[in-house]
Amino acid sequence: MDKTPIAEAKMLKVEQYGSAIRRPSIQMKTLVGLGLGRIGSSKVLVDTDSTRGMIAKVAHMVRIVKA
Repeated sequence: MDKTPIAEAKMLKVEQYGSAIRRPSIQMKTLVGLGLGRIGSSKVLVDTDSTRGMIAKVAHMVRIVKA
């Protein structure tokens, strides 16, 4: 496992633009895991494979914004 300090790691800014209403509960839980939950909310996250995987699961509701 890479022990890169967070200050040196690549970062992603993720913004939610789609609603979680009428979505499967696993997608709602994925948004919560990303630190999102409302339309327009955004979060800066470390760019890891697991973060990219979570973003891929809810790609229809989130977008990656320039950080």
